[in-house]
Amino acid sequence: MRITFLGADHEVTGSCHYLQVADKNILIDCGMEQGNDVYENQELPIPACDVDYVLLTHAHIDHSGLIPLLYVNGFRGKIYCTEATVQLCDIMLRDSAHIQMFEAEWRNRKAKRSNGTLKEFIPLYDAKAVYEVMKQFVGLEYEKIVKIDDNVSIRLRDVGHLLGSASIEVWATEDGVTKKIVFSGDIGNINQPLIKDPVYIKEADYVVMESTYGDRSHGERPNYPETLAEIIQRTFDRGGNLVIPSFAVGRTQEMLYFIRQIKEQGLVHGHDGFTVYVDSPLANEATTIFSENAYTCYDEEAIDLLNRGINPLSFQGLKTSVTTDDSRAINFDEDCKVIISASGMCDAGRIKHHLKHNLWNPKNTVLFVGYQAIGTPGRALLEGATEMKLFGETVQVAAEICRMPGISGHADVNGLLDWARAFE
Repeated sequence: MRITFLGADHEVTGSCHYLQVADKNILIDCGMEQGNDVYENQELPIPACDVDYVLLTHAHIDHSGLIPLLYVNGFRGKIYCTEATVQLCDIMLRDSAHIQMFEAEWRNRKAKRSNGTLKEFIPLYDAKAVYEVMKQFVGLEYEKIVKIDDNVSIRLRDVGHLLGSASIEVWATEDGVTKKIVFSGDIGNINQPLIKDPVYIKEADYVVMESTYGDRSHGERPNYPETLAEIIQRTFDRGGNLVIPSFAVGRTQEMLYFIRQIKEQGLVHGHDGFTVYVDSPLANEATTIFSENAYTCYDEEAIDLLNRGINPLSFQGLKTSVTTDDSRAINFDEDCKVIISASGMCDAGRIKHHLKHNLWNPKNTVLFVGYQAIGTPGRALLEGATEMKLFGETVQVAAEICRMPGISGHADVNGLLDWARAFE
């Protein structure tokens, strides 16, 4: 029995672990590196066609994003994860392929004009590879022990990080000896809206554990609906728009949950029936998947709302934008409004158009509700950038820039220690 760490060992993104049991080769996650990384992922030490199984903790691209490339290189085994993760991977991996194809088209146009100084850009995979590899996904229920091989059984435990996220218990047998290995996946923050708190596991021979926020505390968290209501109130009172760059899967749904509470409790005064636009096709698809998996993944509070006939992610005044024409039309709506759009770090997607239309106006607010990596436009805005280049045009930053403190899908140092201490 041998374990090799191929990614996310000195850094956060690109999670990939390689487990050899008897004659089987198993990957736990197969993630894409994101952002500016110091360490590169290690090459897979075997041909992709020799990988028998992938065990996937959750759908985030830094855990799942290279699975289609694995397929392109010859992998034909099964991929085990929760049913919600299957559904989220279907939309997120398609989106990843779309981004790569778009970037390839743009880069290769530049390459043609460079007289050979720029090389052709070849995407890692395309939409066809995603379509084909999705046939290899197998959705499992939480809490059920499943024998995937004569020598390997697994169980998925809800880890409270994202809809469908899981820690994976692996019982591996070799030469008549069975060992239990637990892969934590990304451990969730407690008391998040919608999804459950992490399940604690008591027994293991070996534990492979993430430590993204292992050196810091999120601090005291505010009452998010009240904090968000205050920001909406002061923005609308001066006649402005609130623009929220948001990750399409997870964070957008949390924002909708908070805004429904704000509207229900009447926390914003004088602007009854204000409109909220979700301008992200990926976010809209993800919200549908959240609703479809409500009874298996939601926490007690959200289930109680459903049982009372209330959709936790919907309210009067919510409008979804699908086409590019829908997106453009938002900026011709002269009423005060909330615009939620991806990407969460402002480095791609429709949010860049909304920044172009709103950053220059001191009446408006840009609210960050997630981590902003070094080198991203979002980080620059938080650090006081006075101008930003968008679509070849320099836009002055006059809008109020603020952030929601303590909001994270990851456990902090205290949450990580609580999860680890649960082992007996």
